[in-house]
Parts: sequence; structure tokens; C-alpha cells
Amino acid sequence: MPIKLYSATTNHDIRFHQVHAADGGRIKYKRTCSIDGEEVDYADIVKGYETEDGELITLDDEDLDSLPVATGHEIDVVEFVPADQIDPLLFDKSYYLEPEAKAAKPYALLREALVQTDRMAVVKVALRQRETLALLRVRDKAIVLQTMLWPDEVREPDFDILETDVDLRPQELTMAASLVESLGADFDPADFHDDYRDAVVELIERKRTTGETRPAPVAEKRDEGPDSMTDLLSALQASVEAARSAAGGSGSGSSKPAASDTADEEPDEKPARSRSRSSSGGAKKAPARKPAARKKADDEDTGETRKRARKPA
Repeated sequence: MPIKLYSATTNHDIRFHQVHAADGGRIKYKRTCSIDGEEVDYADIVKGYETEDGELITLDDEDLDSLPVATGHEIDVVEFVPADQIDPLLFDKSYYLEPEAKAAKPYALLREALVQTDRMAVVKVALRQRETLALLRVRDKAIVLQTMLWPDEVREPDFDILETDVDLRPQELTMAASLVESLGADFDPADFHDDYRDAVVELIERKRTTGETRPAPVAEKRDEGPDSMTDLLSALQASVEAARSAAGGSGSGSSKPAASDTADEEPDEKPARSRSRSSSGGAKKAPARKPAARKKADDEDTGETRKRARKPA
């Protein structure tokens, strides 16, 4: 079943920058070593894991490349379980699944089957090259992919006081139940608002209308020489040129950039394509789309291919 994946939620928090109170300049942070206090180039940073007994283990790019990654474009259905057996504590992020035109009927069939049986589909899906556990559940007319935490990521409440015997009198239980009933209502999320966010927006708007603003300063560009990111881009460019030269020597005119292998974690603007299937269905994986090869610059005028530097991820 070919589908597209969209993030179902968004964050409306007001985002602030840290600025210098005197002149409004943005506060920047440098990567420094806690041992010698020196600034560290990005290219000299590796991942480190400290064990419980104080041993440090470092992982470089070669080590990370040796790890298994999930690159499938399929949502594999493992089993269908009763909806009331899923602890909401396991829920993580939500995504809407939009079917392509040719998948409208099987999409509707799966949706109605889940509704009638009051079940959810337990699935496995690859997001950002990491396989994760998820659910397929129905919300109105849409099927929602609900990613889940792994069971060992849920902490158990280890409070000694919970094991204490508490004597509850029948009259107390009756009064407590009466209070609950007096505040009983049908839940409507539209009845609730983020009062703090509304107050922040009102405060910002009041300062803007009363003239309590100033132009945002523009920091002067300083020639600090090539930084680690520039060195990295230069190395990547040199590798690209070497690959093109090798390809040219073997009769290949250009190379195509590799297509993305996994669904994006936040696919709002560019939805990732996936294929939902049952693990017993034997459906083939949806092929990754490859972008069209980019055109070369006019070699007759310049004698070389126009250089392109990619922005770091």
C-alpha cells in the first residue's frame, strides 16, 4: 500500500535567542576541551562513551559506519492487538499516513477493519536509519502511525511509600467519588489553551506597540581564517572532484547523487514515501527515488565542471 508520511503534531512554543543585554548581539558558544581549554575543530571531535568504572570508549566515523542500519521503505505489520492493551505511556510521536490514489481502497479497507475489530496494528518502521516500534491506529478518517518507546525505555515507579498500607474509610471513598462525579465532563481539547504562551505573545505584542524595540544588530564578518567546517567542505569537494575524474576515466560522464534511504523524522514539507504491508504479504520494497542528474556547466567556456559545496547536515 503506497503511502506518504506527514508529522501529525507541531510545536507552538515561543522561541527565544540568548542575546547580550547591552547591545543585543547573539550569544555564541565555542567547542572547547575540558582538559586543556583549547577550542576543538569539528573534524577532531568523535563520539565517546564513559563506562560505569570510568573507562572511556571512543567511536570514530569508521566505527559508526560498521553498525547495522535500517534503510527499508516499508512499514511491516507484525500483529493486530486489542486497543485497550496498549499503555499510552509507550506512545511517542504521531504521523498521518496519506494513501496514494491507487491505494485508496486498501487504505479504507484497513481503516474500517481496525475500527470494526477495535484493534491496532503493531508495526516496525525505519526512521532516520533506526528501526522503531510503532502502531497503526485510526483517527477520524486517517490512519495514524504512532511511534512507540521500547519497553526497556519505560521506567518503573520505585517508591517505597506505594507499598505502605493505607486505611481508607468507606465514607472517605464515597466523598472522593462524589467529588469526581461533580467534576465529570466529556473531554474536548478545544476547551483548553496554553495560558503561558498566550501571555508571552501578549507581552511581546505590547512591547512592540509601545515602541520598546530596537533594530536587531548585524554582527560584523571577521576573517578568522578557515574553520573546521570549511576544511571539511574542502575535503568533500576534493573527494567529489577525484570521484568525477575517476568516473571520467572509465567513460562515465557524471555521477548521480544517492537518494535518501529512510523516512524523515519531520516530513512536513517533503513527505517520505513508504509502503505499508503485512509481514506475511511478501510485498516488494518501494524503490528509493533518485533525483535527476544535475546538468554540467559549459565546459567550452570554463574547461571544468562548476564546483558545488554542499551545506552540512
